[in-house]
Amino acid sequence: MKNWVRFYVALVAIMVFGIVLAGRAFAVEAPKAEETKPVHNINLTIKNHLFDQNNIEAPANEKFTITVMNKDETPEEFESKDMRREKIVPANGTVVVNVGPLKPGVYKFFGEYHEDTAKGIITVK
Repeated sequence: MKNWVRFYVALVAIMVFGIVLAGRAFAVEAPKAEETKPVHNINLTIKNHLFDQNNIEAPANEKFTITVMNKDETPEEFESKDMRREKIVPANGTVVVNVGPLKPGVYKFFGEYHEDTAKGIITVK
């Protein structure tokens, strides 16, 4: 094999080895279970085009989730312009909406497909 070919093969091998080592040096470990902070979850059910709760409280300055279960035979869309969230909930389906962190205040939400009946507020304290 020619010397220049050996040189390039060795150079590529050194570069690959360096990239592997650099990747290990900068790898980020996932937090251990005891280090993760539990997430506040709000359960919300849609039935007969109504939310089962229309006045909910949530923690201020923390992320939380809203689990929306649709018990109707038709889809609904969970929407909140105040929280800048919208998600379609299939008929007899469930979705999780990630929210926050939010400042203290009152945030409206509604079912876009049945806005006249499916509505509520989340008070963030």
